[in-house]
Amino acid sequence: MADRLQPGDKAPDFTLSDDTGAQVSLSDYQGRKVIVYFYPAAMTPGCTTQACDFSESLVSLTADGYAVVGISPDQPAKLAKFRSRDALTITLLSDPDKAVMTAWGAFGEKTMYGKKVTGVIRSTFVVGEGGTIERAWYNVRATGHVAKIRRDLGLQ
Repeated sequence: MADRLQPGDKAPDFTLSDDTGAQVSLSDYQGRKVIVYFYPAAMTPGCTTQACDFSESLVSLTADGYAVVGISPDQPAKLAKFRSRDALTITLLSDPDKAVMTAWGAFGEKTMYGKKVTGVIRSTFVVGEGGTIERAWYNVRATGHVAKIRRDLGLQ
């Protein structure tokens, strides 16, 4: 597992497929603030809660200058079903080999139900206009996380 990213670190660039198969890179957001979040699996209860919360907050986050990108190991076809089923409006990206997750410290050993396992660590980052990490949250809870981000960033 890569070291955890800290504020001030350069955000590792990536190019991944979205739910339509189009390529999306972090560098596409250069000059903008972007919230990048990693989640374990599309269409599971916690991940659905989190994705819907980000989608429902997207208009206000965009008004505050933030784009939102969600990354999971799911294939683009599954992400397309997820978007359609839950009317998601955020960008969904596929990282099936987990290389991007690993580079961001969002894949590795974690505790689940009292046992050590290897998997996706639910994590969220704010990347500033210059491509550096402004905020990093690891092991976040899906429920209420967008509200916490808004509070931590001083957004209404």
